[in-house]
Amino acid sequence: MRQTLSVAMIAMNEEANLARTLETVKWADEIIVVDSGSRDRTLEIAQSYGAHTSYHAFGGHGEQKNVALDLCTQDWILLQDADEPLTPELQAEIQALLSGEPPYTAYWVPRLNLIMGRWMRHGGFYPDHKLRLFKRGAARLNEGVGPHSTPQHQGAKGKLKHDMLHYAYPNLPIYLEHMNRYSSEIAQLLAAKGRTSPTFWSFVWNCLLNPWATFLYNYFFRLGFLDGREGLLLHLNHSVYIHWKFIKAWWIGRKGSLQ
Repeated sequence: MRQTLSVAMIAMNEEANLARTLETVKWADEIIVVDSGSRDRTLEIAQSYGAHTSYHAFGGHGEQKNVALDLCTQDWILLQDADEPLTPELQAEIQALLSGEPPYTAYWVPRLNLIMGRWMRHGGFYPDHKLRLFKRGAARLNEGVGPHSTPQHQGAKGKLKHDMLHYAYPNLPIYLEHMNRYSSEIAQLLAAKGRTSPTFWSFVWNCLLNPWATFLYNYFFRLGFLDGREGLLLHLNHSVYIHWKFIKAWWIGRKGSLQ
């Protein structure tokens, strides 16, 4: 018996990405888009694809995505970001899987990331498996854990073969802006958990040694250098991101805020 599919998505000022993504899931039985106050054409684009749209004030990525999950009514849910179109091969794979009774209730999906104009295939950035397809009610996100949290699912999980594309950071300015914003968000969470590098050696490890160890591991041992100059820029700046989030948490621990 064919299984029905809801697409669950959150959005905020995504007119540059949304149509490209919704075009790849317009065959789904239901599309849910939870918006947090877009000032561009996001809602207009979503509604042109027949999406059910609603507003929810942003309270964190986990909370926002759970709101979208709760609005879904079909048998299965594909949790998708506005900048994550499906390849034709992945569309066909999901449709074939849901044409009967899938053997698992949740599936990892490989994700291919576009960063600074290059599809990254090395350095730990591919295959970037994400738990995105699951039976309704089988998975839910923890709240208060930052922008890259994984839906929590009990039991065995399957793996799909074909890629979801991620137009993550197509140019350097967008990448730097996101890393600054995400590092501030993660720093707040780290500080709330008391991870503010209070001792000299914890500061040295978190803020200095850990970023460099991450760069060496990803760039050399995980072959990040095979992604050319963009790979070098990615791994250098990813290390800076790690430095930022810990040094911002340290600053919050001292001053109480990032102001």
